[in-house]
Amino acid sequence: MSLAQSAQSTWDRWVKAAEVYRDRRQLIIMLMGYSSGMPFLLTSAVLSYWMTRVGVDLTTIGIFVLVGTPYAFKFVWAPLVDQLPLPGLDGWLGRRRSWMLLAQAGVLVSTLALAWSDPVQTPWFTAAAALAIAFFSATQDIAVDAYRIEILNDDEQGAGSATTQLGYRIALWIVDAMALLLPSILPWPLVLSAIATLIIVGIVTTFCAVEPTADRPVIASTGAWVNQAVVRPFAEFLAYRGWVVILLFALLYKYGDALGGSMARPFYVALGFTGPEIFGVTKSFGVAATILGGLAGGIVVARYGLFKALLVGGILQAMTNLLFSWQAAAGHDIVVLTIAISADNFTGSLGSIAFVAYLSSLCTSGMAGTQYALLTSLMAFGRTTLSAGGGWLAATIGWPAFWLATTLLAVPGLLLLLWLWRLAQKDTPPSTRKEG
Repeated sequence: MSLAQSAQSTWDRWVKAAEVYRDRRQLIIMLMGYSSGMPFLLTSAVLSYWMTRVGVDLTTIGIFVLVGTPYAFKFVWAPLVDQLPLPGLDGWLGRRRSWMLLAQAGVLVSTLALAWSDPVQTPWFTAAAALAIAFFSATQDIAVDAYRIEILNDDEQGAGSATTQLGYRIALWIVDAMALLLPSILPWPLVLSAIATLIIVGIVTTFCAVEPTADRPVIASTGAWVNQAVVRPFAEFLAYRGWVVILLFALLYKYGDALGGSMARPFYVALGFTGPEIFGVTKSFGVAATILGGLAGGIVVARYGLFKALLVGGILQAMTNLLFSWQAAAGHDIVVLTIAISADNFTGSLGSIAFVAYLSSLCTSGMAGTQYALLTSLMAFGRTTLSAGGGWLAATIGWPAFWLATTLLAVPGLLLLLWLWRLAQKDTPPSTRKEG
Protein backbone atom coordinates (compact mmCIF):
# COMPACT_ATOMS: atom_id res chain seq x y z
CA MET A 1 0.00 0.00 0.00
CA SER A 2 1.37 3.40 -0.98
CA LEU A 3 1.78 6.28 1.48
CA ALA A 4 -1.11 8.13 -0.16
CA GLN A 5 -3.37 5.07 0.08
CA SER A 6 -2.40 4.54 3.71
CA ALA A 7 -3.16 8.19 4.53
CA GLN A 8 -6.51 7.95 2.75
CA SER A 9 -7.37 4.74 4.59
CA THR A 10 -6.52 6.36 7.92
CA TRP A 11 -8.60 9.40 7.06
CA ASP A 12 -11.55 7.22 6.04
CA ARG A 13 -11.42 5.41 9.39
CA TRP A 14 -11.46 8.70 11.31
CA VAL A 15 -14.37 10.00 9.21
CA LYS A 16 -16.28 6.78 9.86
CA ALA A 17 -15.62 7.13 13.59
CA ALA A 18 -16.89 10.73 13.52
CA GLU A 19 -20.14 9.65 11.83
CA VAL A 20 -21.36 8.44 15.23
CA TYR A 21 -22.40 12.07 15.87
CA ARG A 22 -24.84 12.13 12.94
CA ASP A 23 -27.41 10.00 14.76
CA ARG A 24 -30.58 11.87 15.83
CA ARG A 25 -30.28 10.23 19.24
CA GLN A 26 -27.09 12.19 19.84
CA LEU A 27 -28.98 15.48 19.42
CA ILE A 28 -31.58 14.32 21.94
CA ILE A 29 -28.81 13.31 24.35
CA MET A 30 -27.10 16.69 23.93
CA LEU A 31 -30.33 18.51 24.83
CA MET A 32 -30.78 16.22 27.82
CA GLY A 33 -27.24 17.09 28.88
CA TYR A 34 -28.25 20.75 28.62
CA SER A 35 -31.23 20.07 30.86
CA SER A 36 -28.96 18.35 33.42
CA GLY A 37 -26.46 21.21 33.40
CA MET A 38 -29.02 24.00 33.81
CA PRO A 39 -29.75 23.55 37.58
CA PHE A 40 -26.21 22.56 38.67
CA LEU A 41 -24.77 26.06 39.22
CA LEU A 42 -27.91 27.23 41.04
CA THR A 43 -26.85 25.30 44.14
CA SER A 44 -23.20 26.32 43.98
CA ALA A 45 -21.61 29.28 42.16
CA VAL A 46 -24.81 31.23 41.39
CA LEU A 47 -26.18 30.76 44.90
CA SER A 48 -22.97 31.88 46.61
CA TYR A 49 -22.59 34.85 44.24
CA TRP A 50 -26.18 35.97 44.85
CA MET A 51 -25.81 35.67 48.63
CA THR A 52 -22.56 37.62 48.56
CA ARG A 53 -24.12 40.44 46.53
CA VAL A 54 -27.07 40.80 48.91
CA GLY A 55 -24.84 40.90 52.00
CA VAL A 56 -25.09 37.44 53.55
CA ASP A 57 -22.14 36.71 55.87
CA LEU A 58 -19.39 34.32 54.76
CA THR A 59 -20.09 31.78 57.51
CA THR A 60 -23.66 31.31 56.28
CA ILE A 61 -22.51 31.13 52.67
CA GLY A 62 -20.05 28.39 53.62
CA ILE A 63 -22.75 26.36 55.35
CA PHE A 64 -24.89 26.59 52.21
CA VAL A 65 -22.40 24.33 50.43
CA LEU A 66 -24.26 21.47 52.10
CA VAL A 67 -27.33 22.00 49.89
CA GLY A 68 -25.44 20.10 47.17
CA THR A 69 -25.40 16.92 49.27
CA PRO A 70 -28.06 15.10 47.17
CA TYR A 71 -25.59 14.77 44.29
CA ALA A 72 -23.32 12.58 46.43
CA PHE A 73 -26.15 10.34 47.66
CA LYS A 74 -28.31 9.94 44.57
CA PHE A 75 -27.60 6.20 44.50
CA VAL A 76 -29.87 5.89 47.56
CA TRP A 77 -33.08 6.65 45.61
CA ALA A 78 -31.79 5.58 42.19
CA PRO A 79 -33.54 2.16 42.59
CA LEU A 80 -36.86 4.00 42.73
CA VAL A 81 -36.08 5.82 39.49
CA ASP A 82 -35.12 2.51 37.89
CA GLN A 83 -38.05 0.40 39.04
CA LEU A 84 -40.96 2.50 40.34
CA PRO A 85 -43.60 3.35 37.70
CA LEU A 86 -45.13 6.80 38.10
CA PRO A 87 -48.95 6.58 38.02
CA GLY A 88 -50.38 8.19 34.91
CA LEU A 89 -46.99 8.97 33.42
CA ASP A 90 -45.31 5.59 33.07
CA GLY A 91 -47.86 4.20 30.61
CA TRP A 92 -47.81 7.44 28.62
CA LEU A 93 -44.11 8.35 28.46
CA GLY A 94 -42.29 5.26 29.74
CA ARG A 95 -40.07 4.82 32.79
CA ARG A 96 -37.14 7.06 31.83
CA ARG A 97 -39.06 9.95 30.31
CA SER A 98 -41.72 10.01 33.04
CA TRP A 99 -39.06 10.43 35.74
CA MET A 100 -37.32 13.06 33.64
CA LEU A 101 -40.53 15.05 33.33
CA LEU A 102 -41.24 14.82 37.07
CA ALA A 103 -37.69 15.94 37.91
CA GLN A 104 -37.80 18.82 35.41
CA ALA A 105 -41.11 20.05 36.83
CA GLY A 106 -39.53 19.88 40.29
CA VAL A 107 -36.52 21.90 39.12
CA LEU A 108 -38.82 24.54 37.63
CA VAL A 109 -40.98 24.94 40.74
CA SER A 110 -38.08 24.86 43.23
CA THR A 111 -36.07 27.38 41.19
CA LEU A 112 -39.03 29.76 41.16
CA ALA A 113 -39.27 29.27 44.93
CA LEU A 114 -35.59 30.10 45.25
CA ALA A 115 -36.01 33.18 43.06
CA TRP A 116 -38.64 34.70 45.31
CA SER A 117 -36.99 33.77 48.61
CA ASP A 118 -34.92 36.16 50.73
CA PRO A 119 -31.55 34.71 51.83
CA VAL A 120 -31.10 37.59 54.31
CA GLN A 121 -34.48 37.49 56.06
CA THR A 122 -35.44 33.82 55.52
CA PRO A 123 -32.21 31.85 54.91
CA TRP A 124 -33.83 28.54 55.86
CA PHE A 125 -36.46 28.89 53.15
CA THR A 126 -33.72 29.73 50.65
CA ALA A 127 -31.77 26.67 51.81
CA ALA A 128 -34.85 24.45 51.48
CA ALA A 129 -35.48 25.69 47.93
CA ALA A 130 -31.82 25.15 46.97
CA LEU A 131 -31.87 21.67 48.52
CA ALA A 132 -34.99 20.86 46.50
CA ILE A 133 -33.25 22.02 43.31
CA ALA A 134 -30.30 19.72 44.07
CA PHE A 135 -32.61 16.78 44.81
CA PHE A 136 -34.63 17.15 41.61
CA SER A 137 -31.48 17.86 39.60
CA ALA A 138 -29.80 14.70 40.93
CA THR A 139 -32.99 12.74 40.16
CA GLN A 140 -32.97 14.09 36.61
CA ASP A 141 -29.31 13.05 36.30
CA ILE A 142 -30.22 9.47 37.25
CA ALA A 143 -32.94 9.27 34.61
CA VAL A 144 -30.91 11.04 31.91
CA ASP A 145 -27.82 8.89 32.48
CA ALA A 146 -29.93 5.72 32.39
CA TYR A 147 -31.66 6.91 29.21
CA ARG A 148 -28.31 7.55 27.47
CA ILE A 149 -26.91 4.18 28.50
CA GLU A 150 -30.01 2.27 27.36
CA ILE A 151 -30.63 4.08 24.08
CA LEU A 152 -27.06 3.64 22.77
CA ASN A 153 -24.88 0.63 21.96
CA ASP A 154 -21.55 0.17 23.73
CA ASP A 155 -19.57 1.54 20.79
CA GLU A 156 -21.74 4.68 20.80
CA GLN A 157 -21.28 5.47 24.49
CA GLY A 158 -18.18 7.61 23.90
CA ALA A 159 -20.03 9.90 21.51
CA GLY A 160 -23.02 9.91 23.86
CA SER A 161 -20.79 11.04 26.72
CA ALA A 162 -19.34 13.78 24.50
CA THR A 163 -22.70 15.14 23.38
CA THR A 164 -23.98 15.02 26.97
CA GLN A 165 -21.00 17.07 28.12
CA LEU A 166 -21.44 19.49 25.22
CA GLY A 167 -25.03 20.22 26.22
CA TYR A 168 -24.05 20.36 29.89
CA ARG A 169 -21.29 22.92 29.23
CA ILE A 170 -23.54 25.07 27.08
CA ALA A 171 -26.08 25.22 29.91
CA LEU A 172 -23.40 26.10 32.48
CA TRP A 173 -22.14 28.91 30.26
CA ILE A 174 -25.64 30.37 29.74
CA VAL A 175 -26.62 30.18 33.42
CA ASP A 176 -23.30 31.68 34.56
CA ALA A 177 -23.57 34.52 32.03
CA MET A 178 -27.16 35.30 33.07
CA ALA A 179 -26.25 35.29 36.76
CA LEU A 180 -23.22 37.55 36.26
CA LEU A 181 -24.62 40.00 33.70
CA LEU A 182 -28.39 40.36 34.25
CA PRO A 183 -28.35 41.56 37.92
CA SER A 184 -26.98 44.91 36.69
CA ILE A 185 -30.28 45.58 34.89
CA LEU A 186 -32.82 43.33 36.63
CA PRO A 187 -33.61 42.45 40.27
CA TRP A 188 -32.48 39.03 41.43
CA PRO A 189 -35.99 37.47 41.59
CA LEU A 190 -36.47 38.19 37.87
CA VAL A 191 -32.96 36.96 37.01
CA LEU A 192 -33.48 33.63 38.77
CA SER A 193 -36.99 33.31 37.33
CA ALA A 194 -35.53 33.78 33.85
CA ILE A 195 -32.97 31.06 34.59
CA ALA A 196 -35.80 28.78 35.75
CA THR A 197 -37.44 28.97 32.32
CA LEU A 198 -34.36 27.37 30.73
CA ILE A 199 -35.61 23.97 31.93
CA ILE A 200 -38.37 24.22 29.32
CA VAL A 201 -35.79 23.02 26.77
CA GLY A 202 -35.47 19.78 28.73
CA ILE A 203 -39.25 19.38 29.06
CA VAL A 204 -39.73 19.74 25.29
CA THR A 205 -36.87 17.28 24.68
CA THR A 206 -38.50 14.74 26.99
CA PHE A 207 -41.63 14.76 24.86
CA CYS A 208 -39.62 14.55 21.61
CA ALA A 209 -37.41 11.66 22.76
CA VAL A 210 -38.12 7.99 22.08
CA GLU A 211 -38.32 5.78 25.17
CA PRO A 212 -35.58 3.11 25.18
CA THR A 213 -36.62 -0.51 25.33
CA ALA A 214 -35.64 -2.40 28.45
CA ASP A 215 -36.53 -5.73 30.02
CA ARG A 216 -38.83 -4.91 32.95
CA PRO A 217 -40.26 -8.07 34.56
CA VAL A 218 -43.64 -7.96 36.30
CA ILE A 219 -43.04 -7.74 40.05
CA ALA A 220 -45.63 -9.53 42.16
CA SER A 221 -44.55 -8.81 45.74
CA THR A 222 -42.69 -6.30 47.89
CA GLY A 223 -39.85 -8.76 48.42
CA ALA A 224 -39.53 -9.29 44.67
CA TRP A 225 -39.54 -5.53 44.13
CA VAL A 226 -36.74 -5.00 46.66
CA ASN A 227 -34.78 -7.78 45.00
CA GLN A 228 -35.24 -6.29 41.53
CA ALA A 229 -34.72 -2.65 42.52
CA VAL A 230 -31.99 -2.89 45.15
CA VAL A 231 -30.40 -6.34 45.41
CA ARG A 232 -30.10 -7.31 41.73
CA PRO A 233 -28.39 -4.12 40.44
CA PHE A 234 -25.66 -4.39 43.04
CA ALA A 235 -25.45 -8.20 42.77
CA GLU A 236 -24.95 -8.00 39.01
CA PHE A 237 -22.25 -5.41 39.45
CA LEU A 238 -20.50 -7.54 42.10
CA ALA A 239 -20.50 -10.39 39.60
CA TYR A 240 -17.95 -8.51 37.50
CA ARG A 241 -14.50 -10.00 37.71
CA GLY A 242 -12.32 -7.46 39.50
CA TRP A 243 -15.24 -5.36 40.79
CA VAL A 244 -13.13 -4.03 43.68
CA VAL A 245 -10.58 -2.77 41.15
CA ILE A 246 -13.41 -1.17 39.15
CA LEU A 247 -14.63 0.72 42.24
CA LEU A 248 -11.11 1.88 43.07
CA PHE A 249 -10.62 2.93 39.47
CA ALA A 250 -13.87 4.95 39.56
CA LEU A 251 -12.55 6.67 42.68
CA LEU A 252 -8.99 7.37 41.53
CA TYR A 253 -8.90 7.81 37.74
CA LYS A 254 -9.79 11.52 37.92
CA TYR A 255 -8.43 12.14 41.42
CA GLY A 256 -5.26 14.02 40.49
CA ASP A 257 -7.23 16.15 38.06
CA ALA A 258 -9.95 16.79 40.65
CA LEU A 259 -7.45 17.75 43.36
CA GLY A 260 -5.89 20.30 41.03
CA GLY A 261 -9.28 21.61 39.98
CA SER A 262 -10.32 22.17 43.60
CA MET A 263 -7.47 24.65 44.05
CA ALA A 264 -7.46 26.26 40.60
CA ARG A 265 -9.30 29.47 41.52
CA PRO A 266 -7.23 30.10 44.71
CA PHE A 267 -4.10 29.48 42.62
CA TYR A 268 -5.11 32.08 40.03
CA VAL A 269 -5.91 34.61 42.74
CA ALA A 270 -2.59 33.93 44.50
CA LEU A 271 -0.78 34.85 41.28
CA GLY A 272 -2.65 38.14 41.05
CA PHE A 273 -5.18 37.37 38.32
CA THR A 274 -8.36 39.44 38.55
CA GLY A 275 -11.91 38.14 38.30
CA PRO A 276 -12.43 39.51 34.77
CA GLU A 277 -9.15 37.93 33.63
CA ILE A 278 -10.10 34.54 35.06
CA PHE A 279 -13.62 34.78 33.62
CA GLY A 280 -12.30 35.85 30.22
CA VAL A 281 -9.93 32.90 29.88
CA THR A 282 -12.08 30.17 31.46
CA LYS A 283 -15.32 31.13 29.69
CA SER A 284 -13.78 31.57 26.24
CA PHE A 285 -10.64 29.51 25.61
CA GLY A 286 -11.41 27.13 28.48
CA VAL A 287 -14.98 26.37 27.39
CA ALA A 288 -13.95 26.01 23.72
CA ALA A 289 -11.16 23.58 24.69
CA THR A 290 -13.57 21.58 26.86
CA ILE A 291 -16.07 21.22 24.02
CA LEU A 292 -13.39 20.27 21.49
CA GLY A 293 -11.85 17.81 23.92
CA GLY A 294 -15.22 16.19 24.48
CA LEU A 295 -15.90 15.82 20.78
CA ALA A 296 -12.39 14.45 20.22
CA GLY A 297 -12.91 12.01 23.09
CA GLY A 298 -16.02 10.58 21.45
CA ILE A 299 -14.14 10.05 18.19
CA VAL A 300 -11.12 8.48 19.92
CA VAL A 301 -13.37 6.03 21.79
CA ALA A 302 -15.15 5.09 18.56
CA ARG A 303 -11.86 4.75 16.68
CA TYR A 304 -9.58 3.02 19.21
CA GLY A 305 -11.85 1.57 21.89
CA LEU A 306 -12.42 2.36 25.55
CA PHE A 307 -9.17 1.22 27.13
CA LYS A 308 -6.81 2.92 24.70
CA ALA A 309 -8.87 6.11 24.99
CA LEU A 310 -8.76 5.89 28.80
CA LEU A 311 -5.00 5.39 28.77
CA VAL A 312 -4.33 8.29 26.40
CA GLY A 313 -6.77 10.57 28.23
CA GLY A 314 -5.40 9.62 31.64
CA ILE A 315 -1.80 10.29 30.70
CA LEU A 316 -2.57 13.58 28.98
CA GLN A 317 -4.79 14.94 31.75
CA ALA A 318 -2.04 14.17 34.25
CA MET A 319 0.75 15.71 32.17
CA THR A 320 -1.09 18.96 31.51
CA ASN A 321 -1.19 19.61 35.26
CA LEU A 322 2.54 20.30 34.93
CA LEU A 323 1.65 23.37 32.88
CA PHE A 324 0.42 24.96 36.08
CA SER A 325 3.87 24.45 37.61
CA TRP A 326 5.09 26.51 34.64
CA GLN A 327 2.37 29.04 35.47
CA ALA A 328 3.59 29.19 39.07
CA ALA A 329 7.08 30.03 37.82
CA ALA A 330 5.82 32.53 35.22
CA GLY A 331 3.59 34.36 37.68
CA HIS A 332 0.97 36.77 36.39
CA ASP A 333 1.22 35.88 32.69
CA ILE A 334 -2.12 35.78 30.86
CA VAL A 335 -0.64 33.97 27.84
CA VAL A 336 0.67 31.11 29.98
CA LEU A 337 -2.66 30.98 31.80
CA THR A 338 -4.52 30.67 28.50
CA ILE A 339 -2.23 27.86 27.34
CA ALA A 340 -2.46 26.00 30.65
CA ILE A 341 -6.23 26.24 30.98
CA SER A 342 -6.88 25.39 27.33
CA ALA A 343 -4.62 22.32 27.37
CA ASP A 344 -5.89 21.14 30.75
CA ASN A 345 -9.55 21.54 29.77
CA PHE A 346 -9.03 19.76 26.44
CA THR A 347 -7.26 16.72 27.91
CA GLY A 348 -9.46 16.61 31.01
CA SER A 349 -12.58 16.58 28.84
CA LEU A 350 -11.13 13.90 26.56
CA GLY A 351 -10.36 11.70 29.57
CA SER A 352 -13.79 12.35 31.07
CA ILE A 353 -15.57 11.21 27.92
CA ALA A 354 -13.68 7.92 27.86
CA PHE A 355 -14.23 7.53 31.62
CA VAL A 356 -18.00 8.09 31.42
CA ALA A 357 -18.23 5.78 28.41
CA TYR A 358 -16.43 3.03 30.34
CA LEU A 359 -18.63 3.40 33.42
CA SER A 360 -21.70 3.38 31.15
CA SER A 361 -20.58 0.15 29.51
CA LEU A 362 -20.66 -1.57 32.92
CA CYS A 363 -24.35 -0.86 33.48
CA THR A 364 -27.23 -3.24 32.73
CA SER A 365 -30.31 -2.11 30.82
CA GLY A 366 -33.29 -1.68 33.13
CA MET A 367 -31.15 -0.93 36.18
CA ALA A 368 -28.59 1.45 34.67
CA GLY A 369 -29.74 4.34 36.84
CA THR A 370 -28.82 2.57 40.08
CA GLN A 371 -25.52 1.13 38.86
CA TYR A 372 -24.34 4.34 37.20
CA ALA A 373 -25.37 6.40 40.24
CA LEU A 374 -23.20 4.15 42.43
CA LEU A 375 -20.15 4.60 40.19
CA THR A 376 -20.55 8.35 39.77
CA SER A 377 -21.10 8.79 43.51
CA LEU A 378 -17.63 7.33 44.01
CA MET A 379 -16.31 9.74 41.41
CA ALA A 380 -18.00 12.61 43.26
CA PHE A 381 -16.48 11.40 46.55
CA GLY A 382 -13.01 11.68 45.01
CA ARG A 383 -13.84 15.14 43.65
CA THR A 384 -15.11 16.47 46.97
CA THR A 385 -14.16 14.66 50.17
CA LEU A 386 -10.77 13.33 49.06
CA SER A 387 -9.88 16.70 47.59
CA ALA A 388 -10.63 18.60 50.79
CA GLY A 389 -6.95 18.60 51.79
CA GLY A 390 -5.82 20.37 48.61
CA GLY A 391 -5.44 23.75 50.34
CA TRP A 392 -3.33 22.29 53.13
CA LEU A 393 -1.13 20.46 50.62
CA ALA A 394 -0.57 23.58 48.51
CA ALA A 395 0.23 25.69 51.56
CA THR A 396 2.66 23.07 52.87
CA ILE A 397 4.69 22.26 49.75
CA GLY A 398 4.11 25.32 47.56
CA TRP A 399 2.38 25.68 44.21
CA PRO A 400 5.01 24.18 41.87
CA ALA A 401 5.31 21.03 43.99
CA PHE A 402 1.54 20.90 44.43
CA TRP A 403 0.94 20.65 40.68
CA LEU A 404 3.68 18.04 40.39
CA ALA A 405 1.92 16.06 43.15
CA THR A 406 -1.39 16.18 41.25
CA THR A 407 0.41 14.62 38.28
CA LEU A 408 1.89 11.83 40.39
CA LEU A 409 -1.48 11.14 42.05
CA ALA A 410 -2.80 10.11 38.65
CA VAL A 411 -0.45 7.11 38.58
CA PRO A 412 -2.53 4.77 40.83
CA GLY A 413 -5.57 5.25 38.57
CA LEU A 414 -3.50 4.48 35.47
CA LEU A 415 -2.10 1.32 37.05
CA LEU A 416 -5.62 0.17 37.93
CA LEU A 417 -6.62 0.88 34.32
CA LEU A 418 -3.87 -1.40 33.01
CA TRP A 419 -5.06 -4.10 35.40
CA LEU A 420 -8.66 -3.77 34.19
CA TRP A 421 -7.50 -3.80 30.56
CA ARG A 422 -5.65 -7.06 31.17
CA LEU A 423 -8.72 -8.60 32.84
CA ALA A 424 -10.90 -7.56 29.90
CA GLN A 425 -8.51 -9.17 27.43
CA LYS A 426 -8.53 -12.41 29.41
CA ASP A 427 -12.33 -12.46 29.49
CA THR A 428 -12.71 -11.78 25.74
CA PRO A 429 -12.29 -14.70 23.32
CA PRO A 430 -9.46 -14.00 20.81
CA SER A 431 -11.81 -14.42 17.86
CA THR A 432 -14.13 -11.64 19.06
CA ARG A 433 -11.59 -9.39 20.75
CA LYS A 434 -11.52 -5.82 19.46
CA GLU A 435 -8.38 -3.76 19.33
CA GLY A 436 -8.17 -1.67 22.48
